[in-house]
Amino acid sequence: MSVSTQDQSGFGRSGLSRMGAVGAALIALAALMVADLVTGPAGLPLYDVLQGLRDGPSGENRRLATILWHLRMPQTLMAALVGCALGIAGLMMQTILNNPLASPYTLGFSAAAGFGAATVILFGAALPVALWIGVPLAAFAATLTAAGLVYLVARYRGAAPETLVLAGIAVLFLFQSLQSLLQFMAAPEVLQQIVFWLFGSLLKATWTSVQVLGGILLLTLPLIAREVWNLTSLRLGDGNAASLGLNVDALRRRVLMLVALLTAGAVSFTGTIGFVGLIAPHVGRAMVGEDHRFGLPMAGIMGAVVLVAASVTGKLISPGAVIPVGIITAIAGIPMLLGVILMKGTK
Repeated sequence: MSVSTQDQSGFGRSGLSRMGAVGAALIALAALMVADLVTGPAGLPLYDVLQGLRDGPSGENRRLATILWHLRMPQTLMAALVGCALGIAGLMMQTILNNPLASPYTLGFSAAAGFGAATVILFGAALPVALWIGVPLAAFAATLTAAGLVYLVARYRGAAPETLVLAGIAVLFLFQSLQSLLQFMAAPEVLQQIVFWLFGSLLKATWTSVQVLGGILLLTLPLIAREVWNLTSLRLGDGNAASLGLNVDALRRRVLMLVALLTAGAVSFTGTIGFVGLIAPHVGRAMVGEDHRFGLPMAGIMGAVVLVAASVTGKLISPGAVIPVGIITAIAGIPMLLGVILMKGTK
């Protein structure tokens, strides 16, 4: 199925207007990141935050430097990086599946990460590694395992969108069932840890986790850049893309693995965060059109905007006990999802 006439109009937008939209989104992201650094239990004034940013982590005001650079900055950067990864992964997923309601979670990657994390939390005492390293590693490994299962189905049954979706649904129910089994087996105090991880939170972000996810983004972005024109061609429909010499099935398999890597890195340290990978691509396309040279960066920026805004909202609602961002994005994502459905229904 080819894209609609209204979608095709996005290809004709001028590069200048698209660059302006990307620039405006970057300014909005920078402002939200400063707002995220200002808000919190300590209630730092804007002037002090700007002063602390200028002085750096070794500034004379040790209290300010500790709060700003060792507590809040890793969380803010993690929110931006996770949102960026999920936004880019969501756009690629919607493109290869030709489905406006697709996201990395459609293929069960989120449920797999939750199962991996829950396994380590439940049996962590018997493992030779600490929870702080075992949980993200298990979530990462489980996500890649889910991707491998979907990839095997796509390889042997064809990588058509319908095949990928059906395989993803099967993987989703598999890991959700295993996740429920672990929760049933867990003691109350362990169950509380599992449920908190599944909420999705930035509170455990560290400079190490920021560096790991940043490294994953740096590794995958050049590979994604190689597929920009192929993904843009695919938005014209499988038939048109194939007529241009594109191996559509091979492209879907390559992109699937990139989506899995981005999603695994994003959820390993923060837990499952929904709707960002679904909403950010739609906002990005509305602003810059279907050309993935601009669409992928914009989807990443808008994903970061959504998640950083969720972090600020959680702090403002409950400064003393910050609400996990996964809850905020889930609540805010419901009206956004309904809006997407209604807008698609009018075309």
